Amino acid sequence: MTTNHILEIEQLGQSIWMDNLTRDLIQSGELQRLIETRGLRGITSNPAIFEKAIAGNKIYDADIEKGARLGLPTYKIYESLVFEDIRNACDMFRPIYEESNGLDGYISIEVPPTIAHDTQATIEEARRYYQEIGRENVMIKIPGTTAGLPAVEQVIADGINVNVTLLFSVESYVNCFWAYIKGLEKRAAEAKDISNIASVASFFLSRIDSNIDGRIDNKLKAGVESINVEAKLRAVKGKVAIANAKIAYQKYKEIIQSDRWKAVAEKGAKVQRLLWASTSTKNPEYSDVMYVDELVGRDTVNTLPPATIEACADHCSAENRIESNIEEAYNLIESLKDPDIDIDINQVMEELLTDGIDKFVQPFQSLMNSLEEKVKMLTPA
Repeated sequence: MTTNHILEIEQLGQSIWMDNLTRDLIQSGELQRLIETRGLRGITSNPAIFEKAIAGNKIYDADIEKGARLGLPTYKIYESLVFEDIRNACDMFRPIYEESNGLDGYISIEVPPTIAHDTQATIEEARRYYQEIGRENVMIKIPGTTAGLPAVEQVIADGINVNVTLLFSVESYVNCFWAYIKGLEKRAAEAKDISNIASVASFFLSRIDSNIDGRIDNKLKAGVESINVEAKLRAVKGKVAIANAKIAYQKYKEIIQSDRWKAVAEKGAKVQRLLWASTSTKNPEYSDVMYVDELVGRDTVNTLPPATIEACADHCSAENRIESNIEEAYNLIESLKDPDIDIDINQVMEELLTDGIDKFVQPFQSLMNSLEEKVKMLTPA
């Protein structure tokens, strides 16, 4: 076999996780093969992934029918299916969890996206998910919304691993890291162990470029007054997400130099690693591994869909680039304010967060509907 570049990336301090989970993957032995041959260190999932996995897949039918005959409501049938997959995946990744001393080997599952703006419901569901799944290496995904961050703080204080998801802006990432620190401080103040808690901050990439590229294309179609303006607009295309991520990493470095971070680190706290999410390249004109190659760096995670894993194993360029071209990254983000470009990055980030929640709510509700249909089909009156 040719060189697997994912293993080279791991040597540079970045863990590669997979953004996918299905029962077929587990039962066929394919997931174990990917762990062994591709160097996977963890799994992320979301409602859209489970909708694709469960809807129209007969592998779940026996368990759906069993749940229906027990009279379980639809959402409980959903949980019974998903929790089983999560537990089995956790067991498969347990050796990695132990070998890495709790750094890797995690399986992420998201609380229902319908409660993204309800702090208390998020806390309660995170606790329940953690309890019912019953695996030390499960990571509960909580959206980085205004309501989500206080939930992150409390759930960390409870000693539960958290994946803060749907982070787009650097500001929301910074707030997320401080929520993690506050949770650790609260737990440490109660004289509880904080050395066995892990957290990642899922910072989204390709959706940012898709949004901004769309705005630029619209401006170009409408016509611009000069070649100079056109050049300015084209210079931004496909560049904002990576620049934004590099700036976030600089903020990470600042925070871990703070006295408050050092105080919890002395008590054994693990850093909250930045996790690059939404890493499949949407534009065929761009490299299929651009969101991997440009963001390899120490103390980070990149979660890749299956096709990107294969592409990366084949032709990723494993070099530590997370701290290259930092000044250019700041300049690029600043250039969006140029009257000729005129893109409000804060508005883009708010739009993406709203849209991101919707992208999880819709498949979640669609899955509930398809499960109800399946229940009727499998248990005719």
